[in-house]
Amino acid sequence: MDDPTLSNQRNQSVPSTPSLNVPTTMSDSSFHLENLPYRTMHINRMINSSYNRSPSRTIYSDRFIPSRSGSNFALFDISNSPTSTEGKEDGSGTYNSLLRAALFGPDTPDKKDSLDAPACRNIFRYKTETKRSLHSLSPFGLDDSVPGIIHSPVKTPRKVPRSPYKVLDAPALQDDFYLNLVDWSSNNVLAVGLGNCVYLWNACSSKVTKLCDLGIDDSVCSVSWAQRGTHLAVGTSDGEVEIWDASRCQRVRTMEGHRLRVGALAWSSSLLSSGSRDKSILQRDIRAPDDFASKLSGHKSEVCGLKWSYDNRELASGGNDNKLFVWNQHSTQPVLKYCEHNAAVKAIAWSPHLHGLLASGGGTADRCIRFWNTTTNTHLSCMDTGSQVCNLVWSKNVNELVSTHGYSQNQIIVWRYPTMSKLATLTGHTYRVLYLAISPDGQTIVTGAGDETLRFWNVFPSPKSQNTDSEIGASSFGRTTIR
Repeated sequence: MDDPTLSNQRNQSVPSTPSLNVPTTMSDSSFHLENLPYRTMHINRMINSSYNRSPSRTIYSDRFIPSRSGSNFALFDISNSPTSTEGKEDGSGTYNSLLRAALFGPDTPDKKDSLDAPACRNIFRYKTETKRSLHSLSPFGLDDSVPGIIHSPVKTPRKVPRSPYKVLDAPALQDDFYLNLVDWSSNNVLAVGLGNCVYLWNACSSKVTKLCDLGIDDSVCSVSWAQRGTHLAVGTSDGEVEIWDASRCQRVRTMEGHRLRVGALAWSSSLLSSGSRDKSILQRDIRAPDDFASKLSGHKSEVCGLKWSYDNRELASGGNDNKLFVWNQHSTQPVLKYCEHNAAVKAIAWSPHLHGLLASGGGTADRCIRFWNTTTNTHLSCMDTGSQVCNLVWSKNVNELVSTHGYSQNQIIVWRYPTMSKLATLTGHTYRVLYLAISPDGQTIVTGAGDETLRFWNVFPSPKSQNTDSEIGASSFGRTTIR
């Protein structure tokens, strides 16, 4: 069927001599086009958009210009916010404020006519780099002056003093990896086994007290404070465990059962666990008349590490057989066995922040700190420290832990968990850092080594002010003797 528009175009009269706009140097006769009248009409039709437009046909262009009135914002839960008096939308105004503050600083005025001066003052100007919080929702490191934006507080890096604030001479402190000769009580009293004697150092008064002397034929192999009170357990080289009342400097009882030295002790309320070179662990209830209530068998070599979990439900043991075992309150066989370490496992620590999280460290041939989830029985991660791992302790104030090391660097490392990034590496001991204990407030650690010194370090923040630097002891650095 013929198009009526085309029929109308055929009936129109075409001018015989169209007027052309040509340069003055060019004459009309020199400019020739075939079928010039028809081509001129076609060009005019293309230029003039209103030329015989068909009412029944929709004209589409090559650009899409969205229409806000025709958009379905309800589909995306976007409200069509009202415009302000200046014709700007509230959403774009917030974005402009955020962008302006990020580029020119938070003090830049919002008015367009006053934007030039602050911008000139801030551009190409040196400025301290803004520390961004990983928890912030804003892509820019801004302060709270930007309206409508909520920011997380920026935590400044905590400084750990690199030097001990106190050093105590500890003559006859043995250089033996398998012993545990230092412990800090809940009453702020430090117990140290030196040769065949146990000494007490009061951290409040710095008073030194000699608790006991085992005699020339015996020696101290381990010390451990009860969780509460003033009772101290002492493991001996003869295989006995003595309970002392430190407030009265009086021995309460002596318990037997081991055939060889007792190098590891751990309390769980009134229950005391002892690990020996005879490969066994004895569970003792100090309220009962019997020397021990049960015997745990599983290790094939000396038991050198023992730690009860914070809920007193699980006991972790490490041995010279490179094994880490987990026992419950009633088992006589290990309920969990971990065999990934390649050296003796003395360093053991339970996390006070997450139930079932256990850390363990291996000796010289291993050098690794491993993390376990005893609830799901899974190996979480492994960190090669480069040195023999002698001790581990977890901070109760922050999610950090300290490890002490022997061959070959004899260092102390403060770690942030779970990233295991190093907060500080502390040096000073000239022998293996075999002994470690933490103060009752959770801020200070004491380390002991075969160099016969005890060194006190401020490594953890206080529970109330975790972002403040601890400078305790900076002016009271001194060296004295513990006996």
